[in-house]
Amino acid sequence: MLSRTALNLYWTGRYIERAEFNARLLQATIRLDSLSPRPAGLAAWSSALSVATAEYGFKQTGQALSPSSVAHYLTLADENPSSIRCCLRHARTNARAVRTALSREAWETINRAWMSVRDRTSPGGTQAALNLIDQIKAEARGFEGALHRMLRNEASWFLRLGAAVERADNTARLLDVKYHLLLPPDEEVGGVIDRDQWTTILHTVAAVTSYRWLYREGLKPWLIAEMLILRSELPRSLAASMEEVVAMLTALSRRSGKQGEADRLARTRLTKLKQSRIDLLFQSGLHEYLQEFLADIPALDQAVAHQFRFG
Repeated sequence: MLSRTALNLYWTGRYIERAEFNARLLQATIRLDSLSPRPAGLAAWSSALSVATAEYGFKQTGQALSPSSVAHYLTLADENPSSIRCCLRHARTNARAVRTALSREAWETINRAWMSVRDRTSPGGTQAALNLIDQIKAEARGFEGALHRMLRNEASWFLRLGAAVERADNTARLLDVKYHLLLPPDEEVGGVIDRDQWTTILHTVAAVTSYRWLYREGLKPWLIAEMLILRSELPRSLAASMEEVVAMLTALSRRSGKQGEADRLARTRLTKLKQSRIDLLFQSGLHEYLQEFLADIPALDQAVAHQFRFG
């Protein structure tokens, strides 16, 4: 496969995953602020910007922090490179360049998702925004389904590799921001507001029901952290994401007959995850652990680019 084709496929996977995550993040923020019996207010919208690493860019717009301004910035702002519209535009551009490597079903889901946001000027009110989010999530699920029905070849492996790298980064940022920014300083861990916010995190990663299946206890922050970091049963956990990264790199290396730095970095990180225990992570510092993980993602991304000569 040409390196340029591999690059387009890899970033198609990343951008679709990022668009879906941001849609889920926005949905969870609306739920926490507007649909909760204890509205979180502007703190919820500020933390959403933090999770999306969009704080600086939003400040540069000069807009006042408000639900409508943040919702627009995260969904439609062309000046935000990680807005849902920008992600879907980039995903479509990359996918169009490798149209023949995709199934018709995969291409159509990307194209429909892009069409849903292309001409919009506003996400609208609460219900309109939620309807848009549901549409984007549906197309993202459709793309994932189409991807798993594609031939098991280099094209599907690069798409899934990009999605898994992006998913790992998103989940780590979400958990790190929640632990340090979402809980107000005067709120106790395990209090009512804390429980609402942790539930919102579960909604963001579509894991409310999964938590109930995996744990008999009520909502416990350390168990949620364990599930999001160490439980490979959860598809969006760090462990499951890194397992997927290793599996896709292994499949690609078998096809090419060689391995590289990306394989080593991914396997090293997966080994660290498998050897970790949540009680020890809390003792040594969850924030520090997540920051180390997040630092590994750009290094892994660069190693993938070098190994497959994205250039």
